[in-house]
Amino acid sequence: MVTFKQLEALYWIAQLGSFEAAAAKLNMSQSAISKRIVELEDTFSVAMFDRTRRTARLTTKGFLLLEHATELLYRRDQMLGEISDKTALVGRYRIGVTELTAMTWLPSLVEAVNEVYPRLQLEPIVEVGTELFRKFEQDHLDLVVLPDVFTDSRSIAIALQPVNIVWMCAPRLLDTERVWKLHELSSQKLLTQGTSSGSGLLYQRWFAQENVNFPRSATVSNLLAQVGLTLSGMGISYLPKDCLQHLLERGDLGEIKCDPPLPPLNFVALYRPGRWVGVSQDIGAMAQRLSDFSKLLIAG
Repeated sequence: MVTFKQLEALYWIAQLGSFEAAAAKLNMSQSAISKRIVELEDTFSVAMFDRTRRTARLTTKGFLLLEHATELLYRRDQMLGEISDKTALVGRYRIGVTELTAMTWLPSLVEAVNEVYPRLQLEPIVEVGTELFRKFEQDHLDLVVLPDVFTDSRSIAIALQPVNIVWMCAPRLLDTERVWKLHELSSQKLLTQGTSSGSGLLYQRWFAQENVNFPRSATVSNLLAQVGLTLSGMGISYLPKDCLQHLLERGDLGEIKCDPPLPPLNFVALYRPGRWVGVSQDIGAMAQRLSDFSKLLIAG
């Protein structure tokens, strides 16, 4: 008889690429996880992995069983999440977010998760988008909240609230009363977090589509530093308008009206079928409801 433990072994070997990595993920020995695969192969009388290769490569039948296993594991976790007592759930759940999320609505999410899962150990990690996605691909994170510029066909994506991004500068740098053309702004020094961030990737691609290049640019490591250097008059930046509204209202920053305007920055929560699916569904739904990027926690 096929067991969930056997299907879970198959799933994580396929996801992580080796028996060793899957064993570490499931907190078991490599010999024990190999035994589960042998039991599966004995049940169906077919090989699930091509053992002539150095990496764990599924056979045709192995791929077919993986499709069924993914669906079954998803339904199992969905059932457990809906039926079981969430207050009794114990474990470590790793969530990765960008700096903008950490500075706005992350505390509300942590509070909501703790209320529903009081014994769940939530571990937030704050990184730039590319680093978050790399850790997510390597299964170092259970769920990530990041700009919708990263693709992973194995993941489930939940759309969150978009972020209104506009051009900003110190008011003394440019005339913020007139409307600027995008190619006119390209003569200014651009302050950006670069392509290591999701926003940097998105707008770099958008500039290329608009045939605009910013030959003078400076890569800034984090959002707060980017805002600070923009306030100093060092250059122009594309920044989240709503959470910096207090700086616009005080006249510390000015919004640069531009034609065409910058596209919004869409955010998603990503998680994978497998372990923690019920929890990930709940946290994803909470993130969708709470993702308010308009209130900066440290606004002064």
